[in-house]
This record gives sequence, structure tokens and C-alpha cells, in this order.
Amino acid sequence: MYKLQSFAKGQWHKATDGFRPCFNAITGEKISEISSAGLDFSGMLDYAKDKGGKSLREMTFHERALMLKELALYLLERKAEFYKLSYLTGATKLDSWIDIEGGIGTLFVYSGKGRRELPDHTVYVDGNLEMLSASDQFIGQHICTSLQGAALHINAFNFPCWGMLEKLAPTLLAGVPAIVKPASNTAFLTEKMFHAMVESNILPEGAIQLVCGSTGDLLSQLDCQDAVAFTGSATTGQYLKSFKNITENSVRFTMEADSLNCSILTPDTTVDSPEFDFYVKEVVREMTVKCGQKCTAIRRAIVPRELITPVADAISQRLARITIGDPQAEGVKMGSLASEDQRTEVRERVQELSKYAQLVYGDPNNVETIESDAIAGAFINPILLACENPLQSPEVHDIEAFGPVSTLMPYDTLEEAAQLANMGQGSLVGSVFGYDDDCVSELVMKTASYHGRMVLINRDSAKYSTGHGSPLPHMTHGGPGRAGGGEEMGGIRGVMHYMQRTALQGSPTTISKICQKYIGNAKQTSAPQHPFRLHFEELEIGQTLITQPRTITLDDIEEFSDLSGDKFYAHMDEKSASENPFFDGRVAHGYFIVSMAAGLFVEPNPGPVLANYGVDDLRFTEPVYPGDDLTVRLTCKQKSYRRGKGYGEVRWDIAISNQDDEVVAQYDILTMVASNIEDFCDD
Repeated sequence: MYKLQSFAKGQWHKATDGFRPCFNAITGEKISEISSAGLDFSGMLDYAKDKGGKSLREMTFHERALMLKELALYLLERKAEFYKLSYLTGATKLDSWIDIEGGIGTLFVYSGKGRRELPDHTVYVDGNLEMLSASDQFIGQHICTSLQGAALHINAFNFPCWGMLEKLAPTLLAGVPAIVKPASNTAFLTEKMFHAMVESNILPEGAIQLVCGSTGDLLSQLDCQDAVAFTGSATTGQYLKSFKNITENSVRFTMEADSLNCSILTPDTTVDSPEFDFYVKEVVREMTVKCGQKCTAIRRAIVPRELITPVADAISQRLARITIGDPQAEGVKMGSLASEDQRTEVRERVQELSKYAQLVYGDPNNVETIESDAIAGAFINPILLACENPLQSPEVHDIEAFGPVSTLMPYDTLEEAAQLANMGQGSLVGSVFGYDDDCVSELVMKTASYHGRMVLINRDSAKYSTGHGSPLPHMTHGGPGRAGGGEEMGGIRGVMHYMQRTALQGSPTTISKICQKYIGNAKQTSAPQHPFRLHFEELEIGQTLITQPRTITLDDIEEFSDLSGDKFYAHMDEKSASENPFFDGRVAHGYFIVSMAAGLFVEPNPGPVLANYGVDDLRFTEPVYPGDDLTVRLTCKQKSYRRGKGYGEVRWDIAISNQDDEVVAQYDILTMVASNIEDFCDD
């Protein structure tokens, strides 16, 4: 009998006692045993901090992002190995694709976002500077730095791969090592993927560790630099969140708990509307994908009262075509629950719900299967219920059957629909199907505060929508109240869960040094030659060029007007411009000022600057009149390598001032600057 192993302090650990069995969800056969007995949890934390944390924090965001991409490619090449085991969890090929390739896709997304949205540095500059005194030499700036602890990831059984990777991606990008604790029922698949990650040698030593089995006294060892990310039942989550050591040390605790998510069909819908068909298909899909074992599945289907029967009939007809059995058998559309214990629990919850709702479709106790033993395997029918008076039956908004179970609920007004949605006491996701944007908008405004995510589907978006139950790494995954009150993923927001925001107060020069970004009126230095003649490595933050002045003439304004076609009255009509409360007469075009500035600071000959690819944060702060003398200050603001490309990105701060030292325009330009390091392209 195969015994699952933990990975601790850089070695695979084999327990010798305390085992509990893991079963094949399709056959009921015991396939492995799991135990964490003998693990040194205190030592694992020290190892994560001393080895993994130090190595990760020495890497820039871009280096960590590229590490995630390399890991994703490595896992993708080995996906067939994971699919072979995934079937044993009761998952169909589609279910496995969501779990395996969906999880790997999360690594790719965070790799891309890390390189696009984070600096090639270890410090994240959060927001704009704050002026804290009359002098420009005392400012404030928020920064975010990596926590110096470890993240404990406690995952649910339903997504043994995705659940691990969607937490690891933002954690590792933040520069924090992780200890992964998968749910025991499906830990054999997590362990298989973890073996591949360790064998890849892509991650620094100590960056990841694995606990197969109980976490022992690990929670008691955490301190203020550690974080916990939990996915599972609300009851278990609340127990862990209130753990004495967690509360006393203010350990960050992100909780994503199962919830009674809803989907609403708007009253403008008829049985002939495309939205009617979309709605029925989505409810059926959410009931049957992963055998309904999704924390985001539709548990409550809220529909106009006059459509309750047509919707029930349409869903039942589709459910009748769902074939159940061995996921590897041809034609099977739904596999099994993850375990016999899970089936027992679902049946108990259905029995409780049946006190307040009528059975519309399915028998929870008898099921026909293909090429499998319906009793030995953890199979169950899809179950559709209907509650006639959901406003008077709070129990249907509280009892969750974590399987292929959904309850229909009628409403008479939009106010009632919103009230029913919110009776879930906080949900991960709600969806609205309807083509009347007024109805959809009203429902969103009345329900959004009870939901972490809302999916709005109609005939225009349905073809492209990822669906009600698909959390995406770009968007937050979490919800208020019963759903846990936390957020996971959410793009760079997810990275910030593992970083500390700190307010810096000091001189612009000092803060610029810390941030590796020119901020405020920090001290400037002169470059040895024109900055555009310097290669990427030769440029230093703060290096500045101040140009010779140029006098703006009336001819400049009129020639630019003829060239651009912009003949706005403020540029062309003295009388009308003078009547404008912002001007004292004809003014130069803002875009002429920007073009003129380039003429002053650009070094025209071929050199390291390869291209200008953008302008950010352009502001025209003072009008420019004929006769004004303008000078441009060009300052190297920020640098980011493009590893493997032979160049880096350089952000320049541009300030255009008039003869009175008033800044008339300010903006950033973005350039690609060649590297002169020979091995730069070999990274």
C-alpha cells in the first residue's frame, strides 16, 4: 500500500504510524494511506524562513515571475501524469482539465501580471507620494515589502491541483515561502504534482514544503510575519480563524469558505429568450461539473414565479441526459463525489432540505451508472429541489449540500429576488441572466455587497463568458459573511496579502533610493553624456538632462494647427480665448508642447534607445502663451529588465517649465533601451 509522503526541510518524509486510508472514489478501493506523524513543524517553519524566505526576497518581482512561468511550462509537459491520478478522485476529463490545466494557467497569469504590473525590484511602490510639509523635501510614500515569515495553505479536497497552485502563485510572487496542506481525501494527486515541482529544481530551496496529513501543532507556531490561506467549510474555517495563537499574534488569515451561491433569472426573460436557455444550461453545468463539488456552484436558482415550472422542466430534461459512471468510460458526463463520506453527507443535507423544499428531479439514494459499481463508488444523482415560499423558509438559504444539488426559488418582484439572494448571508459568487440592463443594474446594486463576485450573462456575453462558477486569477475569489470575508487571487491584489504596507516619511532622495524610483524632487545627478547615449546598465536613477529653452511663437501655434487639423478656438481666436475663464488669450496646443519637448530632449542619432512606446500620466498644468520660454527636464525615473530580450524598459520623468519656473506640463515617457551586457540575452 502506497504511503503518501510529506516534503519537509528539503527532504521527503515517510511517516511510520498514525495512517488513515485514501480511497478510489470510483471503486471504493483503498489506494493509499496518509499521515504526518513525526514531522518537525517548528523546524519546517524555521527552514521556510531561513532558506526559502531569504532566497525569494533576494529575487526581484520579475525574477519570481519568470520562475513561475518556468514552473508552469514544466508542469504542463507532465500533465498526462496528473490526469491518470485525477480520475481516481471521481473527476471527468473536463473536471480534471479545470483542476490541472486551470491551476497551471494561474501560474502563467501571475507570471505575466508580475512582469507587467510590478517593478523589477523587491519593493512595490503603492500609490502616489504625499506632500507632508510646506517644503518639498519632506514627503510620504507607501511601500509594500515581503513578509519575513511563511504562508500556510490549507486546501480543500475538490481541487487538489488548482487549489494548491492558485495560492502558490501570488505567494511566491510576493517573495514568501509556503507550506501546503492538502485535504487528505485527494492528497495523492497533490503529492504527485508536488513531486514534479520538487524534481524541477526551479524553486529555491525552502520555497515550498508539503504536509500530507494533520498540521499537528503548526498553527501554534505561527507569528505576525506568517499568513494562513484556508479553503473549506465555514465551520472549519471559523474554528481555525479563532485559534488562540492566530488571534494573539494577528496572523493574517484569508478564508474562502463554501457558500450558498445564487443565480437570478430576470423578469424580462421568456421561454423563447436566449437568456432562458443560457440559464438552464448554466444551472445544469454547475450541478454536474466536478459532481457539484465546487465552492462556487449554484445552490439557489432564483427565477420569476411564472417561469418556475418551465425552468424546472427544462433543467430536468437536461439532467436526464447526464450519464453517470466511471469518468474514463465513453459517454460519461458526470463522475462521482470524492468519497463515500462525502456522499453520506450530501444525502443527509438533501434530507434536511427536503423538509422545506419539494424534490423535482433525482433520487439521492439510487443511481444508475456506466461501467462502475454504483454502491461501491461514491456516485449520486443530480438533485433538483423547489421551495415554494423561500422568503418564509430561511433554512434553504442555510443548508448546503456540497454536491450536485440545487434548489429552485420563485420571486414576484426584483426587490424579492435581491432579498432572496442576500439571504445566503454572504456568497462567493452570484450571477444574473437577463437582457434588460435596468433590471440587471438594479439587482447588482441591491446584492453586490453580499457577493465577492458577480457574473452578468446575456446574449451578448454568453459566448465569451467563462461561466458562473469559474474563479479567474485576474479577479478576486472570496466573499463576505458566510463565504469567509477574505479574498484570494485578484491579480496583484492577491500578492499584497503576503506583503506589508509601510508608510515612509522622509526626504525624496532617501525614499527614491529605497524604492529605486525617482520620486518627488529628489536630488538629480548629471549623466556623463546625453542619457539617450547610455546603455541600460549605465543609466542610473535620478540622472537628469536639462535642455536649452525654446520660445513659443504664434507661428508655432498656427503651423501646428494646420498640420494637426486641431483648430479649437482657444488656439486660433484671440477674442474667444480671452473670454475663457482659464486663459488670457490664445494658447499653444498641449500636444504641440509635448512634441516640442521631444525636439528639445531627444538625441537624434542611432544609439541605445530603441523605441518610445508610451506616455503615462500626462497633465497640462499651466497654459502656454506666445512668447513663453520653455525648458525641459528629462530624468531617469525607473528601470526594468526584459530578461532574454537584450533590452530593458526605462521610464523617464518629463517636466516642462516656463520662464517663471512654473511647470506647464508633466508626464512619463517609456522607452526600450539596449543592454550592453553580453549574457543579458542568455537569461
